Amino acid sequence: GETIASKSVKEEIKKIIGQENPKKPYSDCDIVDMLKDGGIDIARRTVAKYREMMGILPSSKRKKYF
Repeated sequence: GETIASKSVKEEIKKIIGQENPKKPYSDCDIVDMLKDGGIDIARRTVAKYREMMGILPSSKRKKYF
């Protein structure tokens, strides 16, 4: 169903963000492209919504400068 699908997409987003380089975090558009490569067709706005629901900051705020 819908909730299971969104849950697995959220897990994928979390996994992608967990593997990113802290000095160059992925934008929502980058995440959309990676999900597309994995066979998940999703809009950037949906990625942003899921990311916010999980309490994950936008890429500009996740960037580490050191």
